Order: sequence, then structure tokens, then C-alpha cells
Amino acid sequence: MPLPKKKASKQRRRKRKTHYKAEAPSLTKCSHCHQPKPPHAVCPNCGYYAGREVVKPKVEEGKGKGKGKSKSK
Repeated sequence: MPLPKKKASKQRRRKRKTHYKAEAPSLTKCSHCHQPKPPHAVCPNCGYYAGREVVKPKVEEGKGKGKGKSKSK
């Protein structure tokens, strides 16, 4: 198997890798709540897909409930 005669410099390696970049995910508007969502996916905000409710959205409960300090004496 052939091997390179000389080490490729950092500059040459970095020039080659400049085209490999992270892209921002594409988003579309939900037809029901008009919030941004990934295309071809259930809306995480309202739970609708293709005009009908597929998943019940998670409702945030009161912030005072659950673990933590309670103010009752």
C-alpha cells in the first residue's frame, strides 16, 4: 500500500477540512401553532402533525410543586 513521502502540513490539512462545517438544522412553521419545528416531525409545542393531534403536549406543572423548599409552616 502506498504511503505519503512527506508529512502533510497542518496548513494543508486545515485547507482541506474547511468545507466540512456544521449546518444549522432546517426548521419549518407548524401549521397549527406557527412555532418553528423540524420538517416531517410532530410539533414539540402543540403535538400536531399533518393537521391532526398525534401526541398530547406536555403541560408544565406549577413551579412550586415537587422537590425543594416548601413555604408552608
